[in-house]
Amino acid sequence: MSAWEQFKKGFDSWEDSTAKVLERVLKSPSFVGPSGGLLSAYMRARAKNEERKERLWSEVGVATRLDQERTLFLLNRLESKLLDLEERIDVLVDRLEASEAKLARASTGGGRGKSA
Repeated sequence: MSAWEQFKKGFDSWEDSTAKVLERVLKSPSFVGPSGGLLSAYMRARAKNEERKERLWSEVGVATRLDQERTLFLLNRLESKLLDLEERIDVLVDRLEASEAKLARASTGGGRGKSA
């Protein structure tokens, strides 16, 4: 048996036994309960901290993330309306140009031929 095969066999054995122990610990109620409590406490503290930061920036007069998101949403709506209006204007300009061309042809006699 080569040194590599011997090392690999030992490593696989160590990994298997470690995984079993770790799985038992991580599924144990005595580990999961306190861990969940710590995670909940951390998340509550983080939420309060975020709330304080937002209030502070708001009092200073700087736009908060929520303000920026609202502004971005309104800007997107305005951009969409502008694009729609540009399309409508293009259609109206095309119609106007077609009408002007028709009138020009009619006034120069280029339309239906009248004999003089």
